[in-house]
Amino acid sequence: MASLSCVLRSGRNAAAVVLRREFHRSAPASVQVTVRDALNQAMDEELERDERVFLLGEEVAQYDGAYKVSRGLWKKYGDARIIDTPITEMGFTGIAVGAAMAGLRPICEFMTFNFSMQAIDQVINSAAKTNYMSAGRQSVPIVFRGPNGASAGVGAQHSQCFAAWYGHCPGLKVVSPWSAEDARGLLKAAIRDDNPVVFLENELMYGVPFEMSEESLSKDFTIPFGKAKVERQGTHVTLVTHSRYVSFCLDAAAVLAKEGVECEVVNLRSIRPLDVETIEASVMKTNHLVTVEGGWPQFGVGAEVCARVMEGPAFNYLDAPATRVTGVDVPMPYAKILEDNCLPQIKDIIFSIKKTLNI
Repeated sequence: MASLSCVLRSGRNAAAVVLRREFHRSAPASVQVTVRDALNQAMDEELERDERVFLLGEEVAQYDGAYKVSRGLWKKYGDARIIDTPITEMGFTGIAVGAAMAGLRPICEFMTFNFSMQAIDQVINSAAKTNYMSAGRQSVPIVFRGPNGASAGVGAQHSQCFAAWYGHCPGLKVVSPWSAEDARGLLKAAIRDDNPVVFLENELMYGVPFEMSEESLSKDFTIPFGKAKVERQGTHVTLVTHSRYVSFCLDAAAVLAKEGVECEVVNLRSIRPLDVETIEASVMKTNHLVTVEGGWPQFGVGAEVCARVMEGPAFNYLDAPATRVTGVDVPMPYAKILEDNCLPQIKDIIFSIKKTLNI
């Protein structure tokens, strides 16, 4: 009987050891979070963390935001910190810039970045240049955020990508997130930064869910500006892209992988500063470069990436000319079939890759 008890105890101990080993071997839990919820959580946590932070813009408070990105914040923080404004971008952007100069940390939401053109004097001449013109004595810690680029069926005046517009201007930091992790980490970094940050979201990405790790859900999680992320490793061609077109490039890479072509996909995340080192390292490995963006071709983000590669050491590693995939050089048509033909599609990316690789 004693020997039987010993055997049973040994069996239980062995089982416990196996269970413990399995527990320690398991991967950290991840959860699905939409880009909209990631942005909402980031603002909520920063509003709670720093009483100087506040949000203003059209319909951000009682209506919970035109795209529900600020959902629940007005009920939690009240009229003093979640502020509905009149439909006057020049006015409320000026209020926000002045508040930043006075020591607060405003988040200024544009219902779409197309409307930021009404306030571009405030963004460029007041926010971007003040630190330089004051010899560093006056910082302007403000975030300009909202949906950027083409959506669907909103016509020529509501479909522009402003990455190149604002990326052109010294004094601004410009970021363009793709995933929920990008959105959360970059927005928290933007709110904490002492410089004006242009935060370019995409309306069609708001409802897209992404896996987020326990680390990226931490209240202290931020993503540094000027640091791109390689979303897929590859050896044959480098795809440099940002925002919604990261998804397109990953889909194109998955199609080409079946044909034996391995694409490396670089998600820029940061437009200004630009992570030239990551781009160069990838080009030196793959010897081919294709840039992909939704904006117009002339003086665009892809044009800048190509110029930087040409001017640097990676140029000597190119086995073929770099290729750009961009929006078509026309105002956006309203008709869906024309709109689809004006924006890069997965087939366009695949065509340019094959052209670059001469296959």
